[in-house]
Amino acid sequence: MKHPLPLICVAIAIMGLSACGERSQSLSNKTGQRGEKPWAGAKNTYVAKGWTAGNEESWRAQIRTRGQNQNEYVKTN
Repeated sequence: MKHPLPLICVAIAIMGLSACGERSQSLSNKTGQRGEKPWAGAKNTYVAKGWTAGNEESWRAQIRTRGQNQNEYVKTN
């Protein structure tokens, strides 16, 4: 029977080199433009009711409403 040491060394080397194939996770790979205002948003029919794309005040009101819907203190009282 052959010695298993060379086989183990090759397996460790392959596993070690497989980590080198990770993709970049930098912001340059993201879709959309950086610096775009969040309230500019999507201009389609799937947006939340009461919110109009491009209107900052309606966006802020929608965020406040969503936050209050997730507030446990409001739910329990």
